[in-house]
Amino acid sequence: MHSDHKIKISINFNNLKELKSIGVRFLNTERWSGNVLLMVIDAAFTSVGVNYFQVVLPKVREFEKEFVRNGKVTGLSSFCHFDYKKAFYIWKNERSWQVAKEIAQYLSTLSKDDKNSLRIWAKNASIDKWENDPIGKIKGVGLITYQYLRMMGGVDTVMPDKIVKKVINRILIETGEMPVNDNLNFIKTVENIAKINGFRPIEICLMTWFLENPERISEMP
Repeated sequence: MHSDHKIKISINFNNLKELKSIGVRFLNTERWSGNVLLMVIDAAFTSVGVNYFQVVLPKVREFEKEFVRNGKVTGLSSFCHFDYKKAFYIWKNERSWQVAKEIAQYLSTLSKDDKNSLRIWAKNASIDKWENDPIGKIKGVGLITYQYLRMMGGVDTVMPDKIVKKVINRILIETGEMPVNDNLNFIKTVENIAKINGFRPIEICLMTWFLENPERISEMP
């Protein structure tokens, strides 16, 4: 583990201002106009490993249009009683619906206010013991989904997904360091790199996502 490295990275990113504002939306739990249920569904759909902008985003928007805007589903508690088979025409993967439902069921026990629920959980959710966490224990929730939810709940951290790992490990190799494959060590390494370089970890995560497609930044909910 790179506990003491002082890696200086230079990231020339023209859209840093926009990325910082997306980071703030994450940290203030204001993605999807502050609708926590849509954040949970977004995380559950993303967990399947499909393309975010081409697949997940349009499907969550469709769910929002068909069930949320008209008041058929009003929030986490309401979703707990929702028959997601009614939305199979939008998204057929039963496992990810089940993941969303179980996350909603747990979060809705923490507070009557959805935003508060996600933020309470995220603040207290441990990364080192994530597998013993009530959300970490849900079948279908891996460390990537866990971290994604923590980020949307206001925690300044990073997801160890394949894009982030590929970009950061390439930078590590270029600076003469060993790549970090272990996910927990990777998260801590990126948090350390961010601190040294004056970025938030969440900003480094966003930079890697948009490095090859900055034109997508404006589409991020």
